[in-house]
Amino acid sequence: MRKSRNWEPNTTFHITARGNRKEDLFRERQDHLKYLSYLKETQEKHPFQLHAYCLMSNHIHLLIETDNSPLQSIIRVLHTRYAIYFNKKYDLVGHVFQGRYGSTKIDLPSYFIKASRYIHMNPVEARITTRPEDYEWSSYKSYVKNIDHPLLSKSRTLSYFSEPPEHHYKEYVETSKRKKGTTKGPSL
Repeated sequence: MRKSRNWEPNTTFHITARGNRKEDLFRERQDHLKYLSYLKETQEKHPFQLHAYCLMSNHIHLLIETDNSPLQSIIRVLHTRYAIYFNKKYDLVGHVFQGRYGSTKIDLPSYFIKASRYIHMNPVEARITTRPEDYEWSSYKSYVKNIDHPLLSKSRTLSYFSEPPEHHYKEYVETSKRKKGTTKGPSL
């Protein structure tokens, strides 16, 4: 029997989930769009704040702050719906996601902002793109181009940076990893 996860209201988590056998979770553009639509519907049913996301071909990253719905309810609804969609679309059976999703509790502002950077730099680290804002399936462009996104809550992330926060967040994400110690970090 699985040990139940610890959860408290108003807690932030870095969520990860991988495709079963490390296979792709997203084969076509429509798959990404469907996952995001299920994420929005789940957010309406089980309110939470989404601070960052990145949908890679075979895994996902979400930075979620729960309200009163348990994290396991949020992820169960989201991933069950997506698995049903994916299996039906591709005429498959069985698990779509490999094991349980990963969840790391984020309890410090410095950890929160590092998790956000990690999520947004994932496509660059995977050598899919050289500029994180060019990756379509990430929330990063919404931050640095100041674009409203119906799923995203940017205020907490940007509150850690001086004016103009979008510029300083971009600088933090893109340069602090390459040039340690030369970039102004957030005011934590």
